[in-house]
Amino acid sequence: MSEQVLIPVLGTDNPENKEKAQDYLEKARVAHERYLIGQKNTDLQEAIEYYVDAVKYDPAIPETYYRLATLMWEQGQISINTAIEQCKTAISLSPQNMNAHLYTGYFMQLAQDYHSAEKEFKQAIKMKGLNSGRPRMILSQSILQKINSQSGSFRDYLGFLYYFMTGSVMLAWDRATIRMFYKNMSNDVSIFSYNTVGKFLEKLKMYESAQKVYATAIEKTPNGEYFYNKIGDIALKNQDVDTTVNCYRKVLEANPLNRDVLVKLASILQAYYPENTEEAIDCYERLLEFDIDTAQIYYELGHLYMGKEDKINSVNAFKLAVEKDPENPFFNNSLGYAYAKAELYDDAIEHYQKAISINPDPEWTSIVCQALGAIYAGNKGNIEAAVSTYQAGLILDPRNYDLYIALGDIYMADYDLDNAIRSYCDAVTLNPEEERAYSKVGIALWEKDYLEEALVAYHKAVEINPENAFSQNNLGILYLDGLSDAEEALEYFETAITLNPNYTLAYFNAGRASQEMGFTNDAAHYYQAAIDLNKLTEELDENDIRSRLYSLFEIGD
Repeated sequence: MSEQVLIPVLGTDNPENKEKAQDYLEKARVAHERYLIGQKNTDLQEAIEYYVDAVKYDPAIPETYYRLATLMWEQGQISINTAIEQCKTAISLSPQNMNAHLYTGYFMQLAQDYHSAEKEFKQAIKMKGLNSGRPRMILSQSILQKINSQSGSFRDYLGFLYYFMTGSVMLAWDRATIRMFYKNMSNDVSIFSYNTVGKFLEKLKMYESAQKVYATAIEKTPNGEYFYNKIGDIALKNQDVDTTVNCYRKVLEANPLNRDVLVKLASILQAYYPENTEEAIDCYERLLEFDIDTAQIYYELGHLYMGKEDKINSVNAFKLAVEKDPENPFFNNSLGYAYAKAELYDDAIEHYQKAISINPDPEWTSIVCQALGAIYAGNKGNIEAAVSTYQAGLILDPRNYDLYIALGDIYMADYDLDNAIRSYCDAVTLNPEEERAYSKVGIALWEKDYLEEALVAYHKAVEINPENAFSQNNLGILYLDGLSDAEEALEYFETAITLNPNYTLAYFNAGRASQEMGFTNDAAHYYQAAIDLNKLTEELDENDIRSRLYSLFEIGD
């Protein structure tokens, strides 16, 4: 829903307009009163329309702003921040209007900005002096809510007692008001009691008992929002994530603008329910209404859109994060990644370079260097820039195994075998229990005709990870083409096929080994399987496979 913001329209000093404004204001009050009694949405809509009409004819009436803000917020047409701004407009029109300060404080209290709310309530108290019973009682209730929702200080308790007692004395002759406040106060005292017992049980780590207390409070008090939040927090401590999410949802049903719970729910959905991106996105979009930490919110939204493969929205979200905080390396890195996914490589390079120049942490920055180097190599064809970037990353973090592998791959692509072997060997030295470097250096050594060394490397790769079909196949090639040992080679090819039944090249090589050993039928089977799979994978030249298959049945001269 698009937010409706009340924009004052300049009126005139025309007495007729002022009279119309007062007439509409009175109609608005009547409709407002009917709504408070009957809770009919038609009365609420009518009250809003009359208040708006009153503003049109006389934009200098402060009452219209804070009352209209109340109704529009209650209907969900404006955010708390907008409601606060409307109430501040009323204050600017009439700085001595007690109600304007009370309504402003009320919305600040809803936004959990208790410090600012207290300032407004105290301003109202100052205006009324000995007749300040009502604002004193409102302030005491606000302090009690602050104690209930936060860890109240000793000063807060004293403040509550002071304003409650002085307000009660000053309201002694205002029976209607005091009945209303005692009703609210009894609710808050009840909430306070359940909260105190629950917190005590939590400190004793009696979480199940605490949850039961809070569940009772949900039934016995009108503040289910607060106690659902408490149960959700306890469930999260106990790793009961489903209960946590359900409780936080209950909180947001009662108060869709509870910022703390929106933050918690969004974070939990991201961490535990990555498939539920829509609800997490909705939480973050609602958080944007508070205009707090917007850069971080756009950053989280960018990742959520990225998870949905929504490239356009992910780029836009990360761009907004960077606009809000251009010197944040993580925002720039994510924007660079989003641009790369969208194949906007020049933009990606710009933001990766920005992230690297800020360099918040050498280990992290070396990973960014790897991403940037991959774009230079794979997308821009700039081998020199890729090598320089990878080398810069290794200076930042000499223990980055992946960077040694990436650097070796660049050299291999450029057929610089000596440097490729050197880089892969550096990776082996860094982590001798990781198979990838052995497998890759085996290829480079084979290309250099270092057969024995290549065999050692591939045997080590297979020893570390016998489940790697690629290494099994390549080791078979070394035995078949390097040592002419078709029997040994066939064992490795067959193992590769067992590990990956769709490995076209392994079937082809098994066919070659079988043909070499004179197993015509087996060779034909493997070649035919390679032809069938190659129609999908297109790894090999089909004519070459067919030529080998047909040669099996040629009759010699």
